[in-house]
Amino acid sequence: MAVTVETLEKLERRITLSVSALDIGQEVESRLRRLARTVKADGFRPGKVPMSVVAQRYGYSVQMDVMNDRVGKAFSDAASQASLRVAGTPRIEPKPEAPEGQMLFDATFEVYPEVSLADLAGVEVERVASEVTDAAVDRTLEILRKQRRTYAQRPQAEGAAEGDRVTIDFEGKIDGEPFSGGKAEDFSFVIGEGQMLEQFDKGVRGMKVGQSKTFPLKFPDDYQGRDVAGKEADFMVTMKKIEVGVLPEVGDAFAKSLGVQEATVAGLRDDIRRNLERELKFRLQARNKAAVMDALLASATLELPRALVSDEVERMAEAAREDLKKRGVKDPQSVQLPAELFQAQAERRVRLGLVVAELVRSEGLRAKPEQLQRHIEELSQSYEKPAEVMRYYLGDRQRMAEVEAVVIENNVTEHVLGRVKVVDKAVPFDELMAAA
Repeated sequence: MAVTVETLEKLERRITLSVSALDIGQEVESRLRRLARTVKADGFRPGKVPMSVVAQRYGYSVQMDVMNDRVGKAFSDAASQASLRVAGTPRIEPKPEAPEGQMLFDATFEVYPEVSLADLAGVEVERVASEVTDAAVDRTLEILRKQRRTYAQRPQAEGAAEGDRVTIDFEGKIDGEPFSGGKAEDFSFVIGEGQMLEQFDKGVRGMKVGQSKTFPLKFPDDYQGRDVAGKEADFMVTMKKIEVGVLPEVGDAFAKSLGVQEATVAGLRDDIRRNLERELKFRLQARNKAAVMDALLASATLELPRALVSDEVERMAEAAREDLKKRGVKDPQSVQLPAELFQAQAERRVRLGLVVAELVRSEGLRAKPEQLQRHIEELSQSYEKPAEVMRYYLGDRQRMAEVEAVVIENNVTEHVLGRVKVVDKAVPFDELMAAA
């Protein structure tokens, strides 16, 4: 029998489903009989529990399972027969009146929209380019030296300065009362490297070994420790040790210690440049991809399925709770996160996903196996053991799905840049890396 599809509004549709009450009853009985073979009940041997007892205990849940299965199949068959692309989960409601021996249900749902793209030839997109400079290589080399520095005792008469590693005892109080996490002994950190709040860094600078000092510190309003966020504390600090950093000399021995294949200064600089160029390529791709996606959104016309937006809002809220958990917030599931916080971003994500999917379908932009392989190889070159990284990706479907999504987005970016009016812009290396 042909499926009648009722259009309610925009993307919302409704169809009526019919299932046989007799078929449902027979399936329920069949499942209960299979269940009776293994179910246990006091006073009965396994497999000897009377059907009346089995039906009393499990009849309702089995019937609901059967109903869900049959109605779900009826909906899937009807949607397929009517060539409907269903967006989200349908809302199923029983109809009070039905022919004898039948059960009727109304399924209300949304369908995927038609996506209309304007002529891309008239769209202008800025494409940025950059290059790795000698100065960028020098800065990276200094970072590597800092990572491998050693420390020597600073002369007793000198105070703590930027870059020194200090060891202190401290205790903080708010309104004269100690607070959790506000006290430590023999605590070490490097001044000026962001390991402590800036006010704490400033308070410790200039102190000498054996000196004690009290200074105020106001915690930021968004501080991860919710009990002290936004409050002002007084910290009493005693300096116990000051060590000055000693950077290794840049030479062949330093290059060898880093595992560079060509263990020379020139080889080390070449290796740094290659790594920076690889990172720069990914940053440029991300920047240009974002510009393309903005252009696609501005050129597209479509209705948004509310169900997909709602699902995306829920995913974003759950991700936010996971982030709160990582930040040490207790019981993040109880935190109220209004949907309005995520609504605009969720709508953008859904809209962009629909537009990209349509472009991939219509222009044949799916990821090819050789593209996936090449992308994973490129990713793996950033690590000491590329072969292990390759296996890490190739051995997991979820990770491969993530790689595929990136490659598809790159394909879309290249496709769009080949059709729009491109405005090339050179961006300094430092600016691009800082923005990313």
